[in-house]
Amino acid sequence: MSLYLSIAIIVLIYVVIFQIAKASEYVSVLKGEENSRKQNNKINGFLMIVFLVLGFIGVYFCNKFLYGKTLLAQPAASVQGEKLDQMLWITLAITGIVFIATQVILFWFAYKYQENENRKVFFFAHSTKLELIWTAIPAITLTVLVIFGLRNWFFFTGEPPKNAMVIEVTGKQFGWIFRYPGKDAVFGKKYYKNIDPATNSVGILWDDKYAQDDILTEQTMYVVKGQPVKLIIGSRDVVHDVGLSHFRLKMDAVPGIPTTMWFTPKYTTKEMREITGNPNFTYEISCDQMCGNGHYSMKGVIEVVEQDEYDLWMAKQKPQYYTAFPEKDPDAAKLAAEAAAADAGAKENKEATITKKDSSGKKAMAKI
Repeated sequence: MSLYLSIAIIVLIYVVIFQIAKASEYVSVLKGEENSRKQNNKINGFLMIVFLVLGFIGVYFCNKFLYGKTLLAQPAASVQGEKLDQMLWITLAITGIVFIATQVILFWFAYKYQENENRKVFFFAHSTKLELIWTAIPAITLTVLVIFGLRNWFFFTGEPPKNAMVIEVTGKQFGWIFRYPGKDAVFGKKYYKNIDPATNSVGILWDDKYAQDDILTEQTMYVVKGQPVKLIIGSRDVVHDVGLSHFRLKMDAVPGIPTTMWFTPKYTTKEMREITGNPNFTYEISCDQMCGNGHYSMKGVIEVVEQDEYDLWMAKQKPQYYTAFPEKDPDAAKLAAEAAAADAGAKENKEATITKKDSSGKKAMAKI
């Protein structure tokens, strides 16, 4: 119903505008073209001020009703994100002031200096001073902003602190794979021809001893609050993009060309749920690069937890090597030995029971 009402209102507005235009045309015929032109010029000058005022009112209400739905209403979830937010607010402040000033001047001049028979227009072809002013000021301002941007870029793409956790992130159509180094804290080698979607989704070389304790997970990445995290990013097929909107970071995932960035989480997932007032809040890792028909569904989850929670989670994980070669899993071998022992015990008990029954039967026959 509301859709039909909106369409009817739009059509009505167009009809009104058309009728006004036709009426204006008839008036110009009656009054003469010159008088009509001057009158229209005054009306247009007045409408410029009306449009300016209504435009600012619209911007105010849009900001009031929609700001809370943006990520800017939430604090950045990383230390690096805070720096980017600061840079963004500075940029918005500078460009906002310039935008407001130029629009006010533009519409006011259109109204104030409309055609007037008692005023002669001043014309000049060139002003070196003015050109220097409107070229130098924007150039200096943009240079300062670019320097701030480069400083932040080199900060979170440079080397992280020595205590940083290292996680390898691999994009695929249409999901994410995360690899953690094992107890040796070293990633094993990998080769794309070794990729097996069932047991070796990133192509780990199992002959490499450093690879045999690496841990693979999909779709959910665990990190620790307050501990720097370095991401080594790659792709298994096409170009993806690791988008960490809540942390204010993103980086391309390119096949064959690893990229890196690092950040320090500030709030656990539980804390962010309290901050946002959303009990279902989760940190999202999205693909910000069109990568195929299923691009819209390429979403992962980041769980930010305390150190003890992370240690508990990590203790439950098994190296991917044991998934590829279950017979070499010590726990599986232990369980198999225990099962074999249990079977042997059950067999012995069964044989003892049969022997006991046979002995009882013979004794009964002897008595008869």
